[in-house]
Amino acid sequence: MSSLLKGELISKHFGGLKAVDSVDFDLDEGEILGLIGPNGAGKTTLFAVMAGSTPPTSGHISFDGKFIEGWPAHRVVHAGICRTHQIVRPFAKLTVLENVLVGRYYGKGRIKRDPSARDAALGLLEFVGLDDRRERLPAQLTLAGRKRLEVVRALATDPRVLLLDEVVAGLNPSEAQGLSSLIKQVREERGISIIMIEHVMPAVMGLSDRVMVLDEGKKIAEGTPEQVANNAEVIKAYLGEDYAKERSGTDSSTDREWSSPKVARGPSQDDRAGS
Repeated sequence: MSSLLKGELISKHFGGLKAVDSVDFDLDEGEILGLIGPNGAGKTTLFAVMAGSTPPTSGHISFDGKFIEGWPAHRVVHAGICRTHQIVRPFAKLTVLENVLVGRYYGKGRIKRDPSARDAALGLLEFVGLDDRRERLPAQLTLAGRKRLEVVRALATDPRVLLLDEVVAGLNPSEAQGLSSLIKQVREERGISIIMIEHVMPAVMGLSDRVMVLDEGKKIAEGTPEQVANNAEVIKAYLGEDYAKERSGTDSSTDREWSSPKVARGPSQDDRAGS
């Protein structure tokens, strides 16, 4: 089976800094691929390249058999790939419903004059649990609500591939589990393939079919969640011994379970562009 989305030797340089360095990746139809690593590892920069926000310095990206590297972001969205952002970016002066309609109007279908757009947007808001807040402004939502709004705006573009950038991070355990359940529904009920950057390990390890790990711009590991969680290089670079102990059952702290591994690292170009 050929990959739906595939990257070959993707690099992105900022001057002398190699934010992404010769990374290969692939995503199959209906798959969830986790993307983890320390801050500054190149994860969000790789997302930006996939989404057309920034062109790669070198390498090739194919989507459904077509090379798309260098395409502008709007063309990538129209093809069927949409991303969310670490820092949620709704239109502050538009209501929740109007924010979703923007995605519906300018996404893959571009149905500005179709009267069904509003019904479709309302259906999506019901799907993510925001239908009762459709007339509110984004600032009136909780952080968890704004994260759901970020997801539903992307869903409104009718994507085949959804790139989720830390949609679970920053939430309390109950909210994080709710977002994780929503991500699972997106795949199972809507058939959307997903790549998710996440620091909340129960979310990414519990949802992903495979996990890819970046460190200092390079891919250092890839495999099933279990394989990656037990990889000595990944434990050293990112997960840390505490997380390894938790998975082995020697540390049963529930509060720590939904916290992030050791993500800190000194400032880098990727920290300024994302992570």
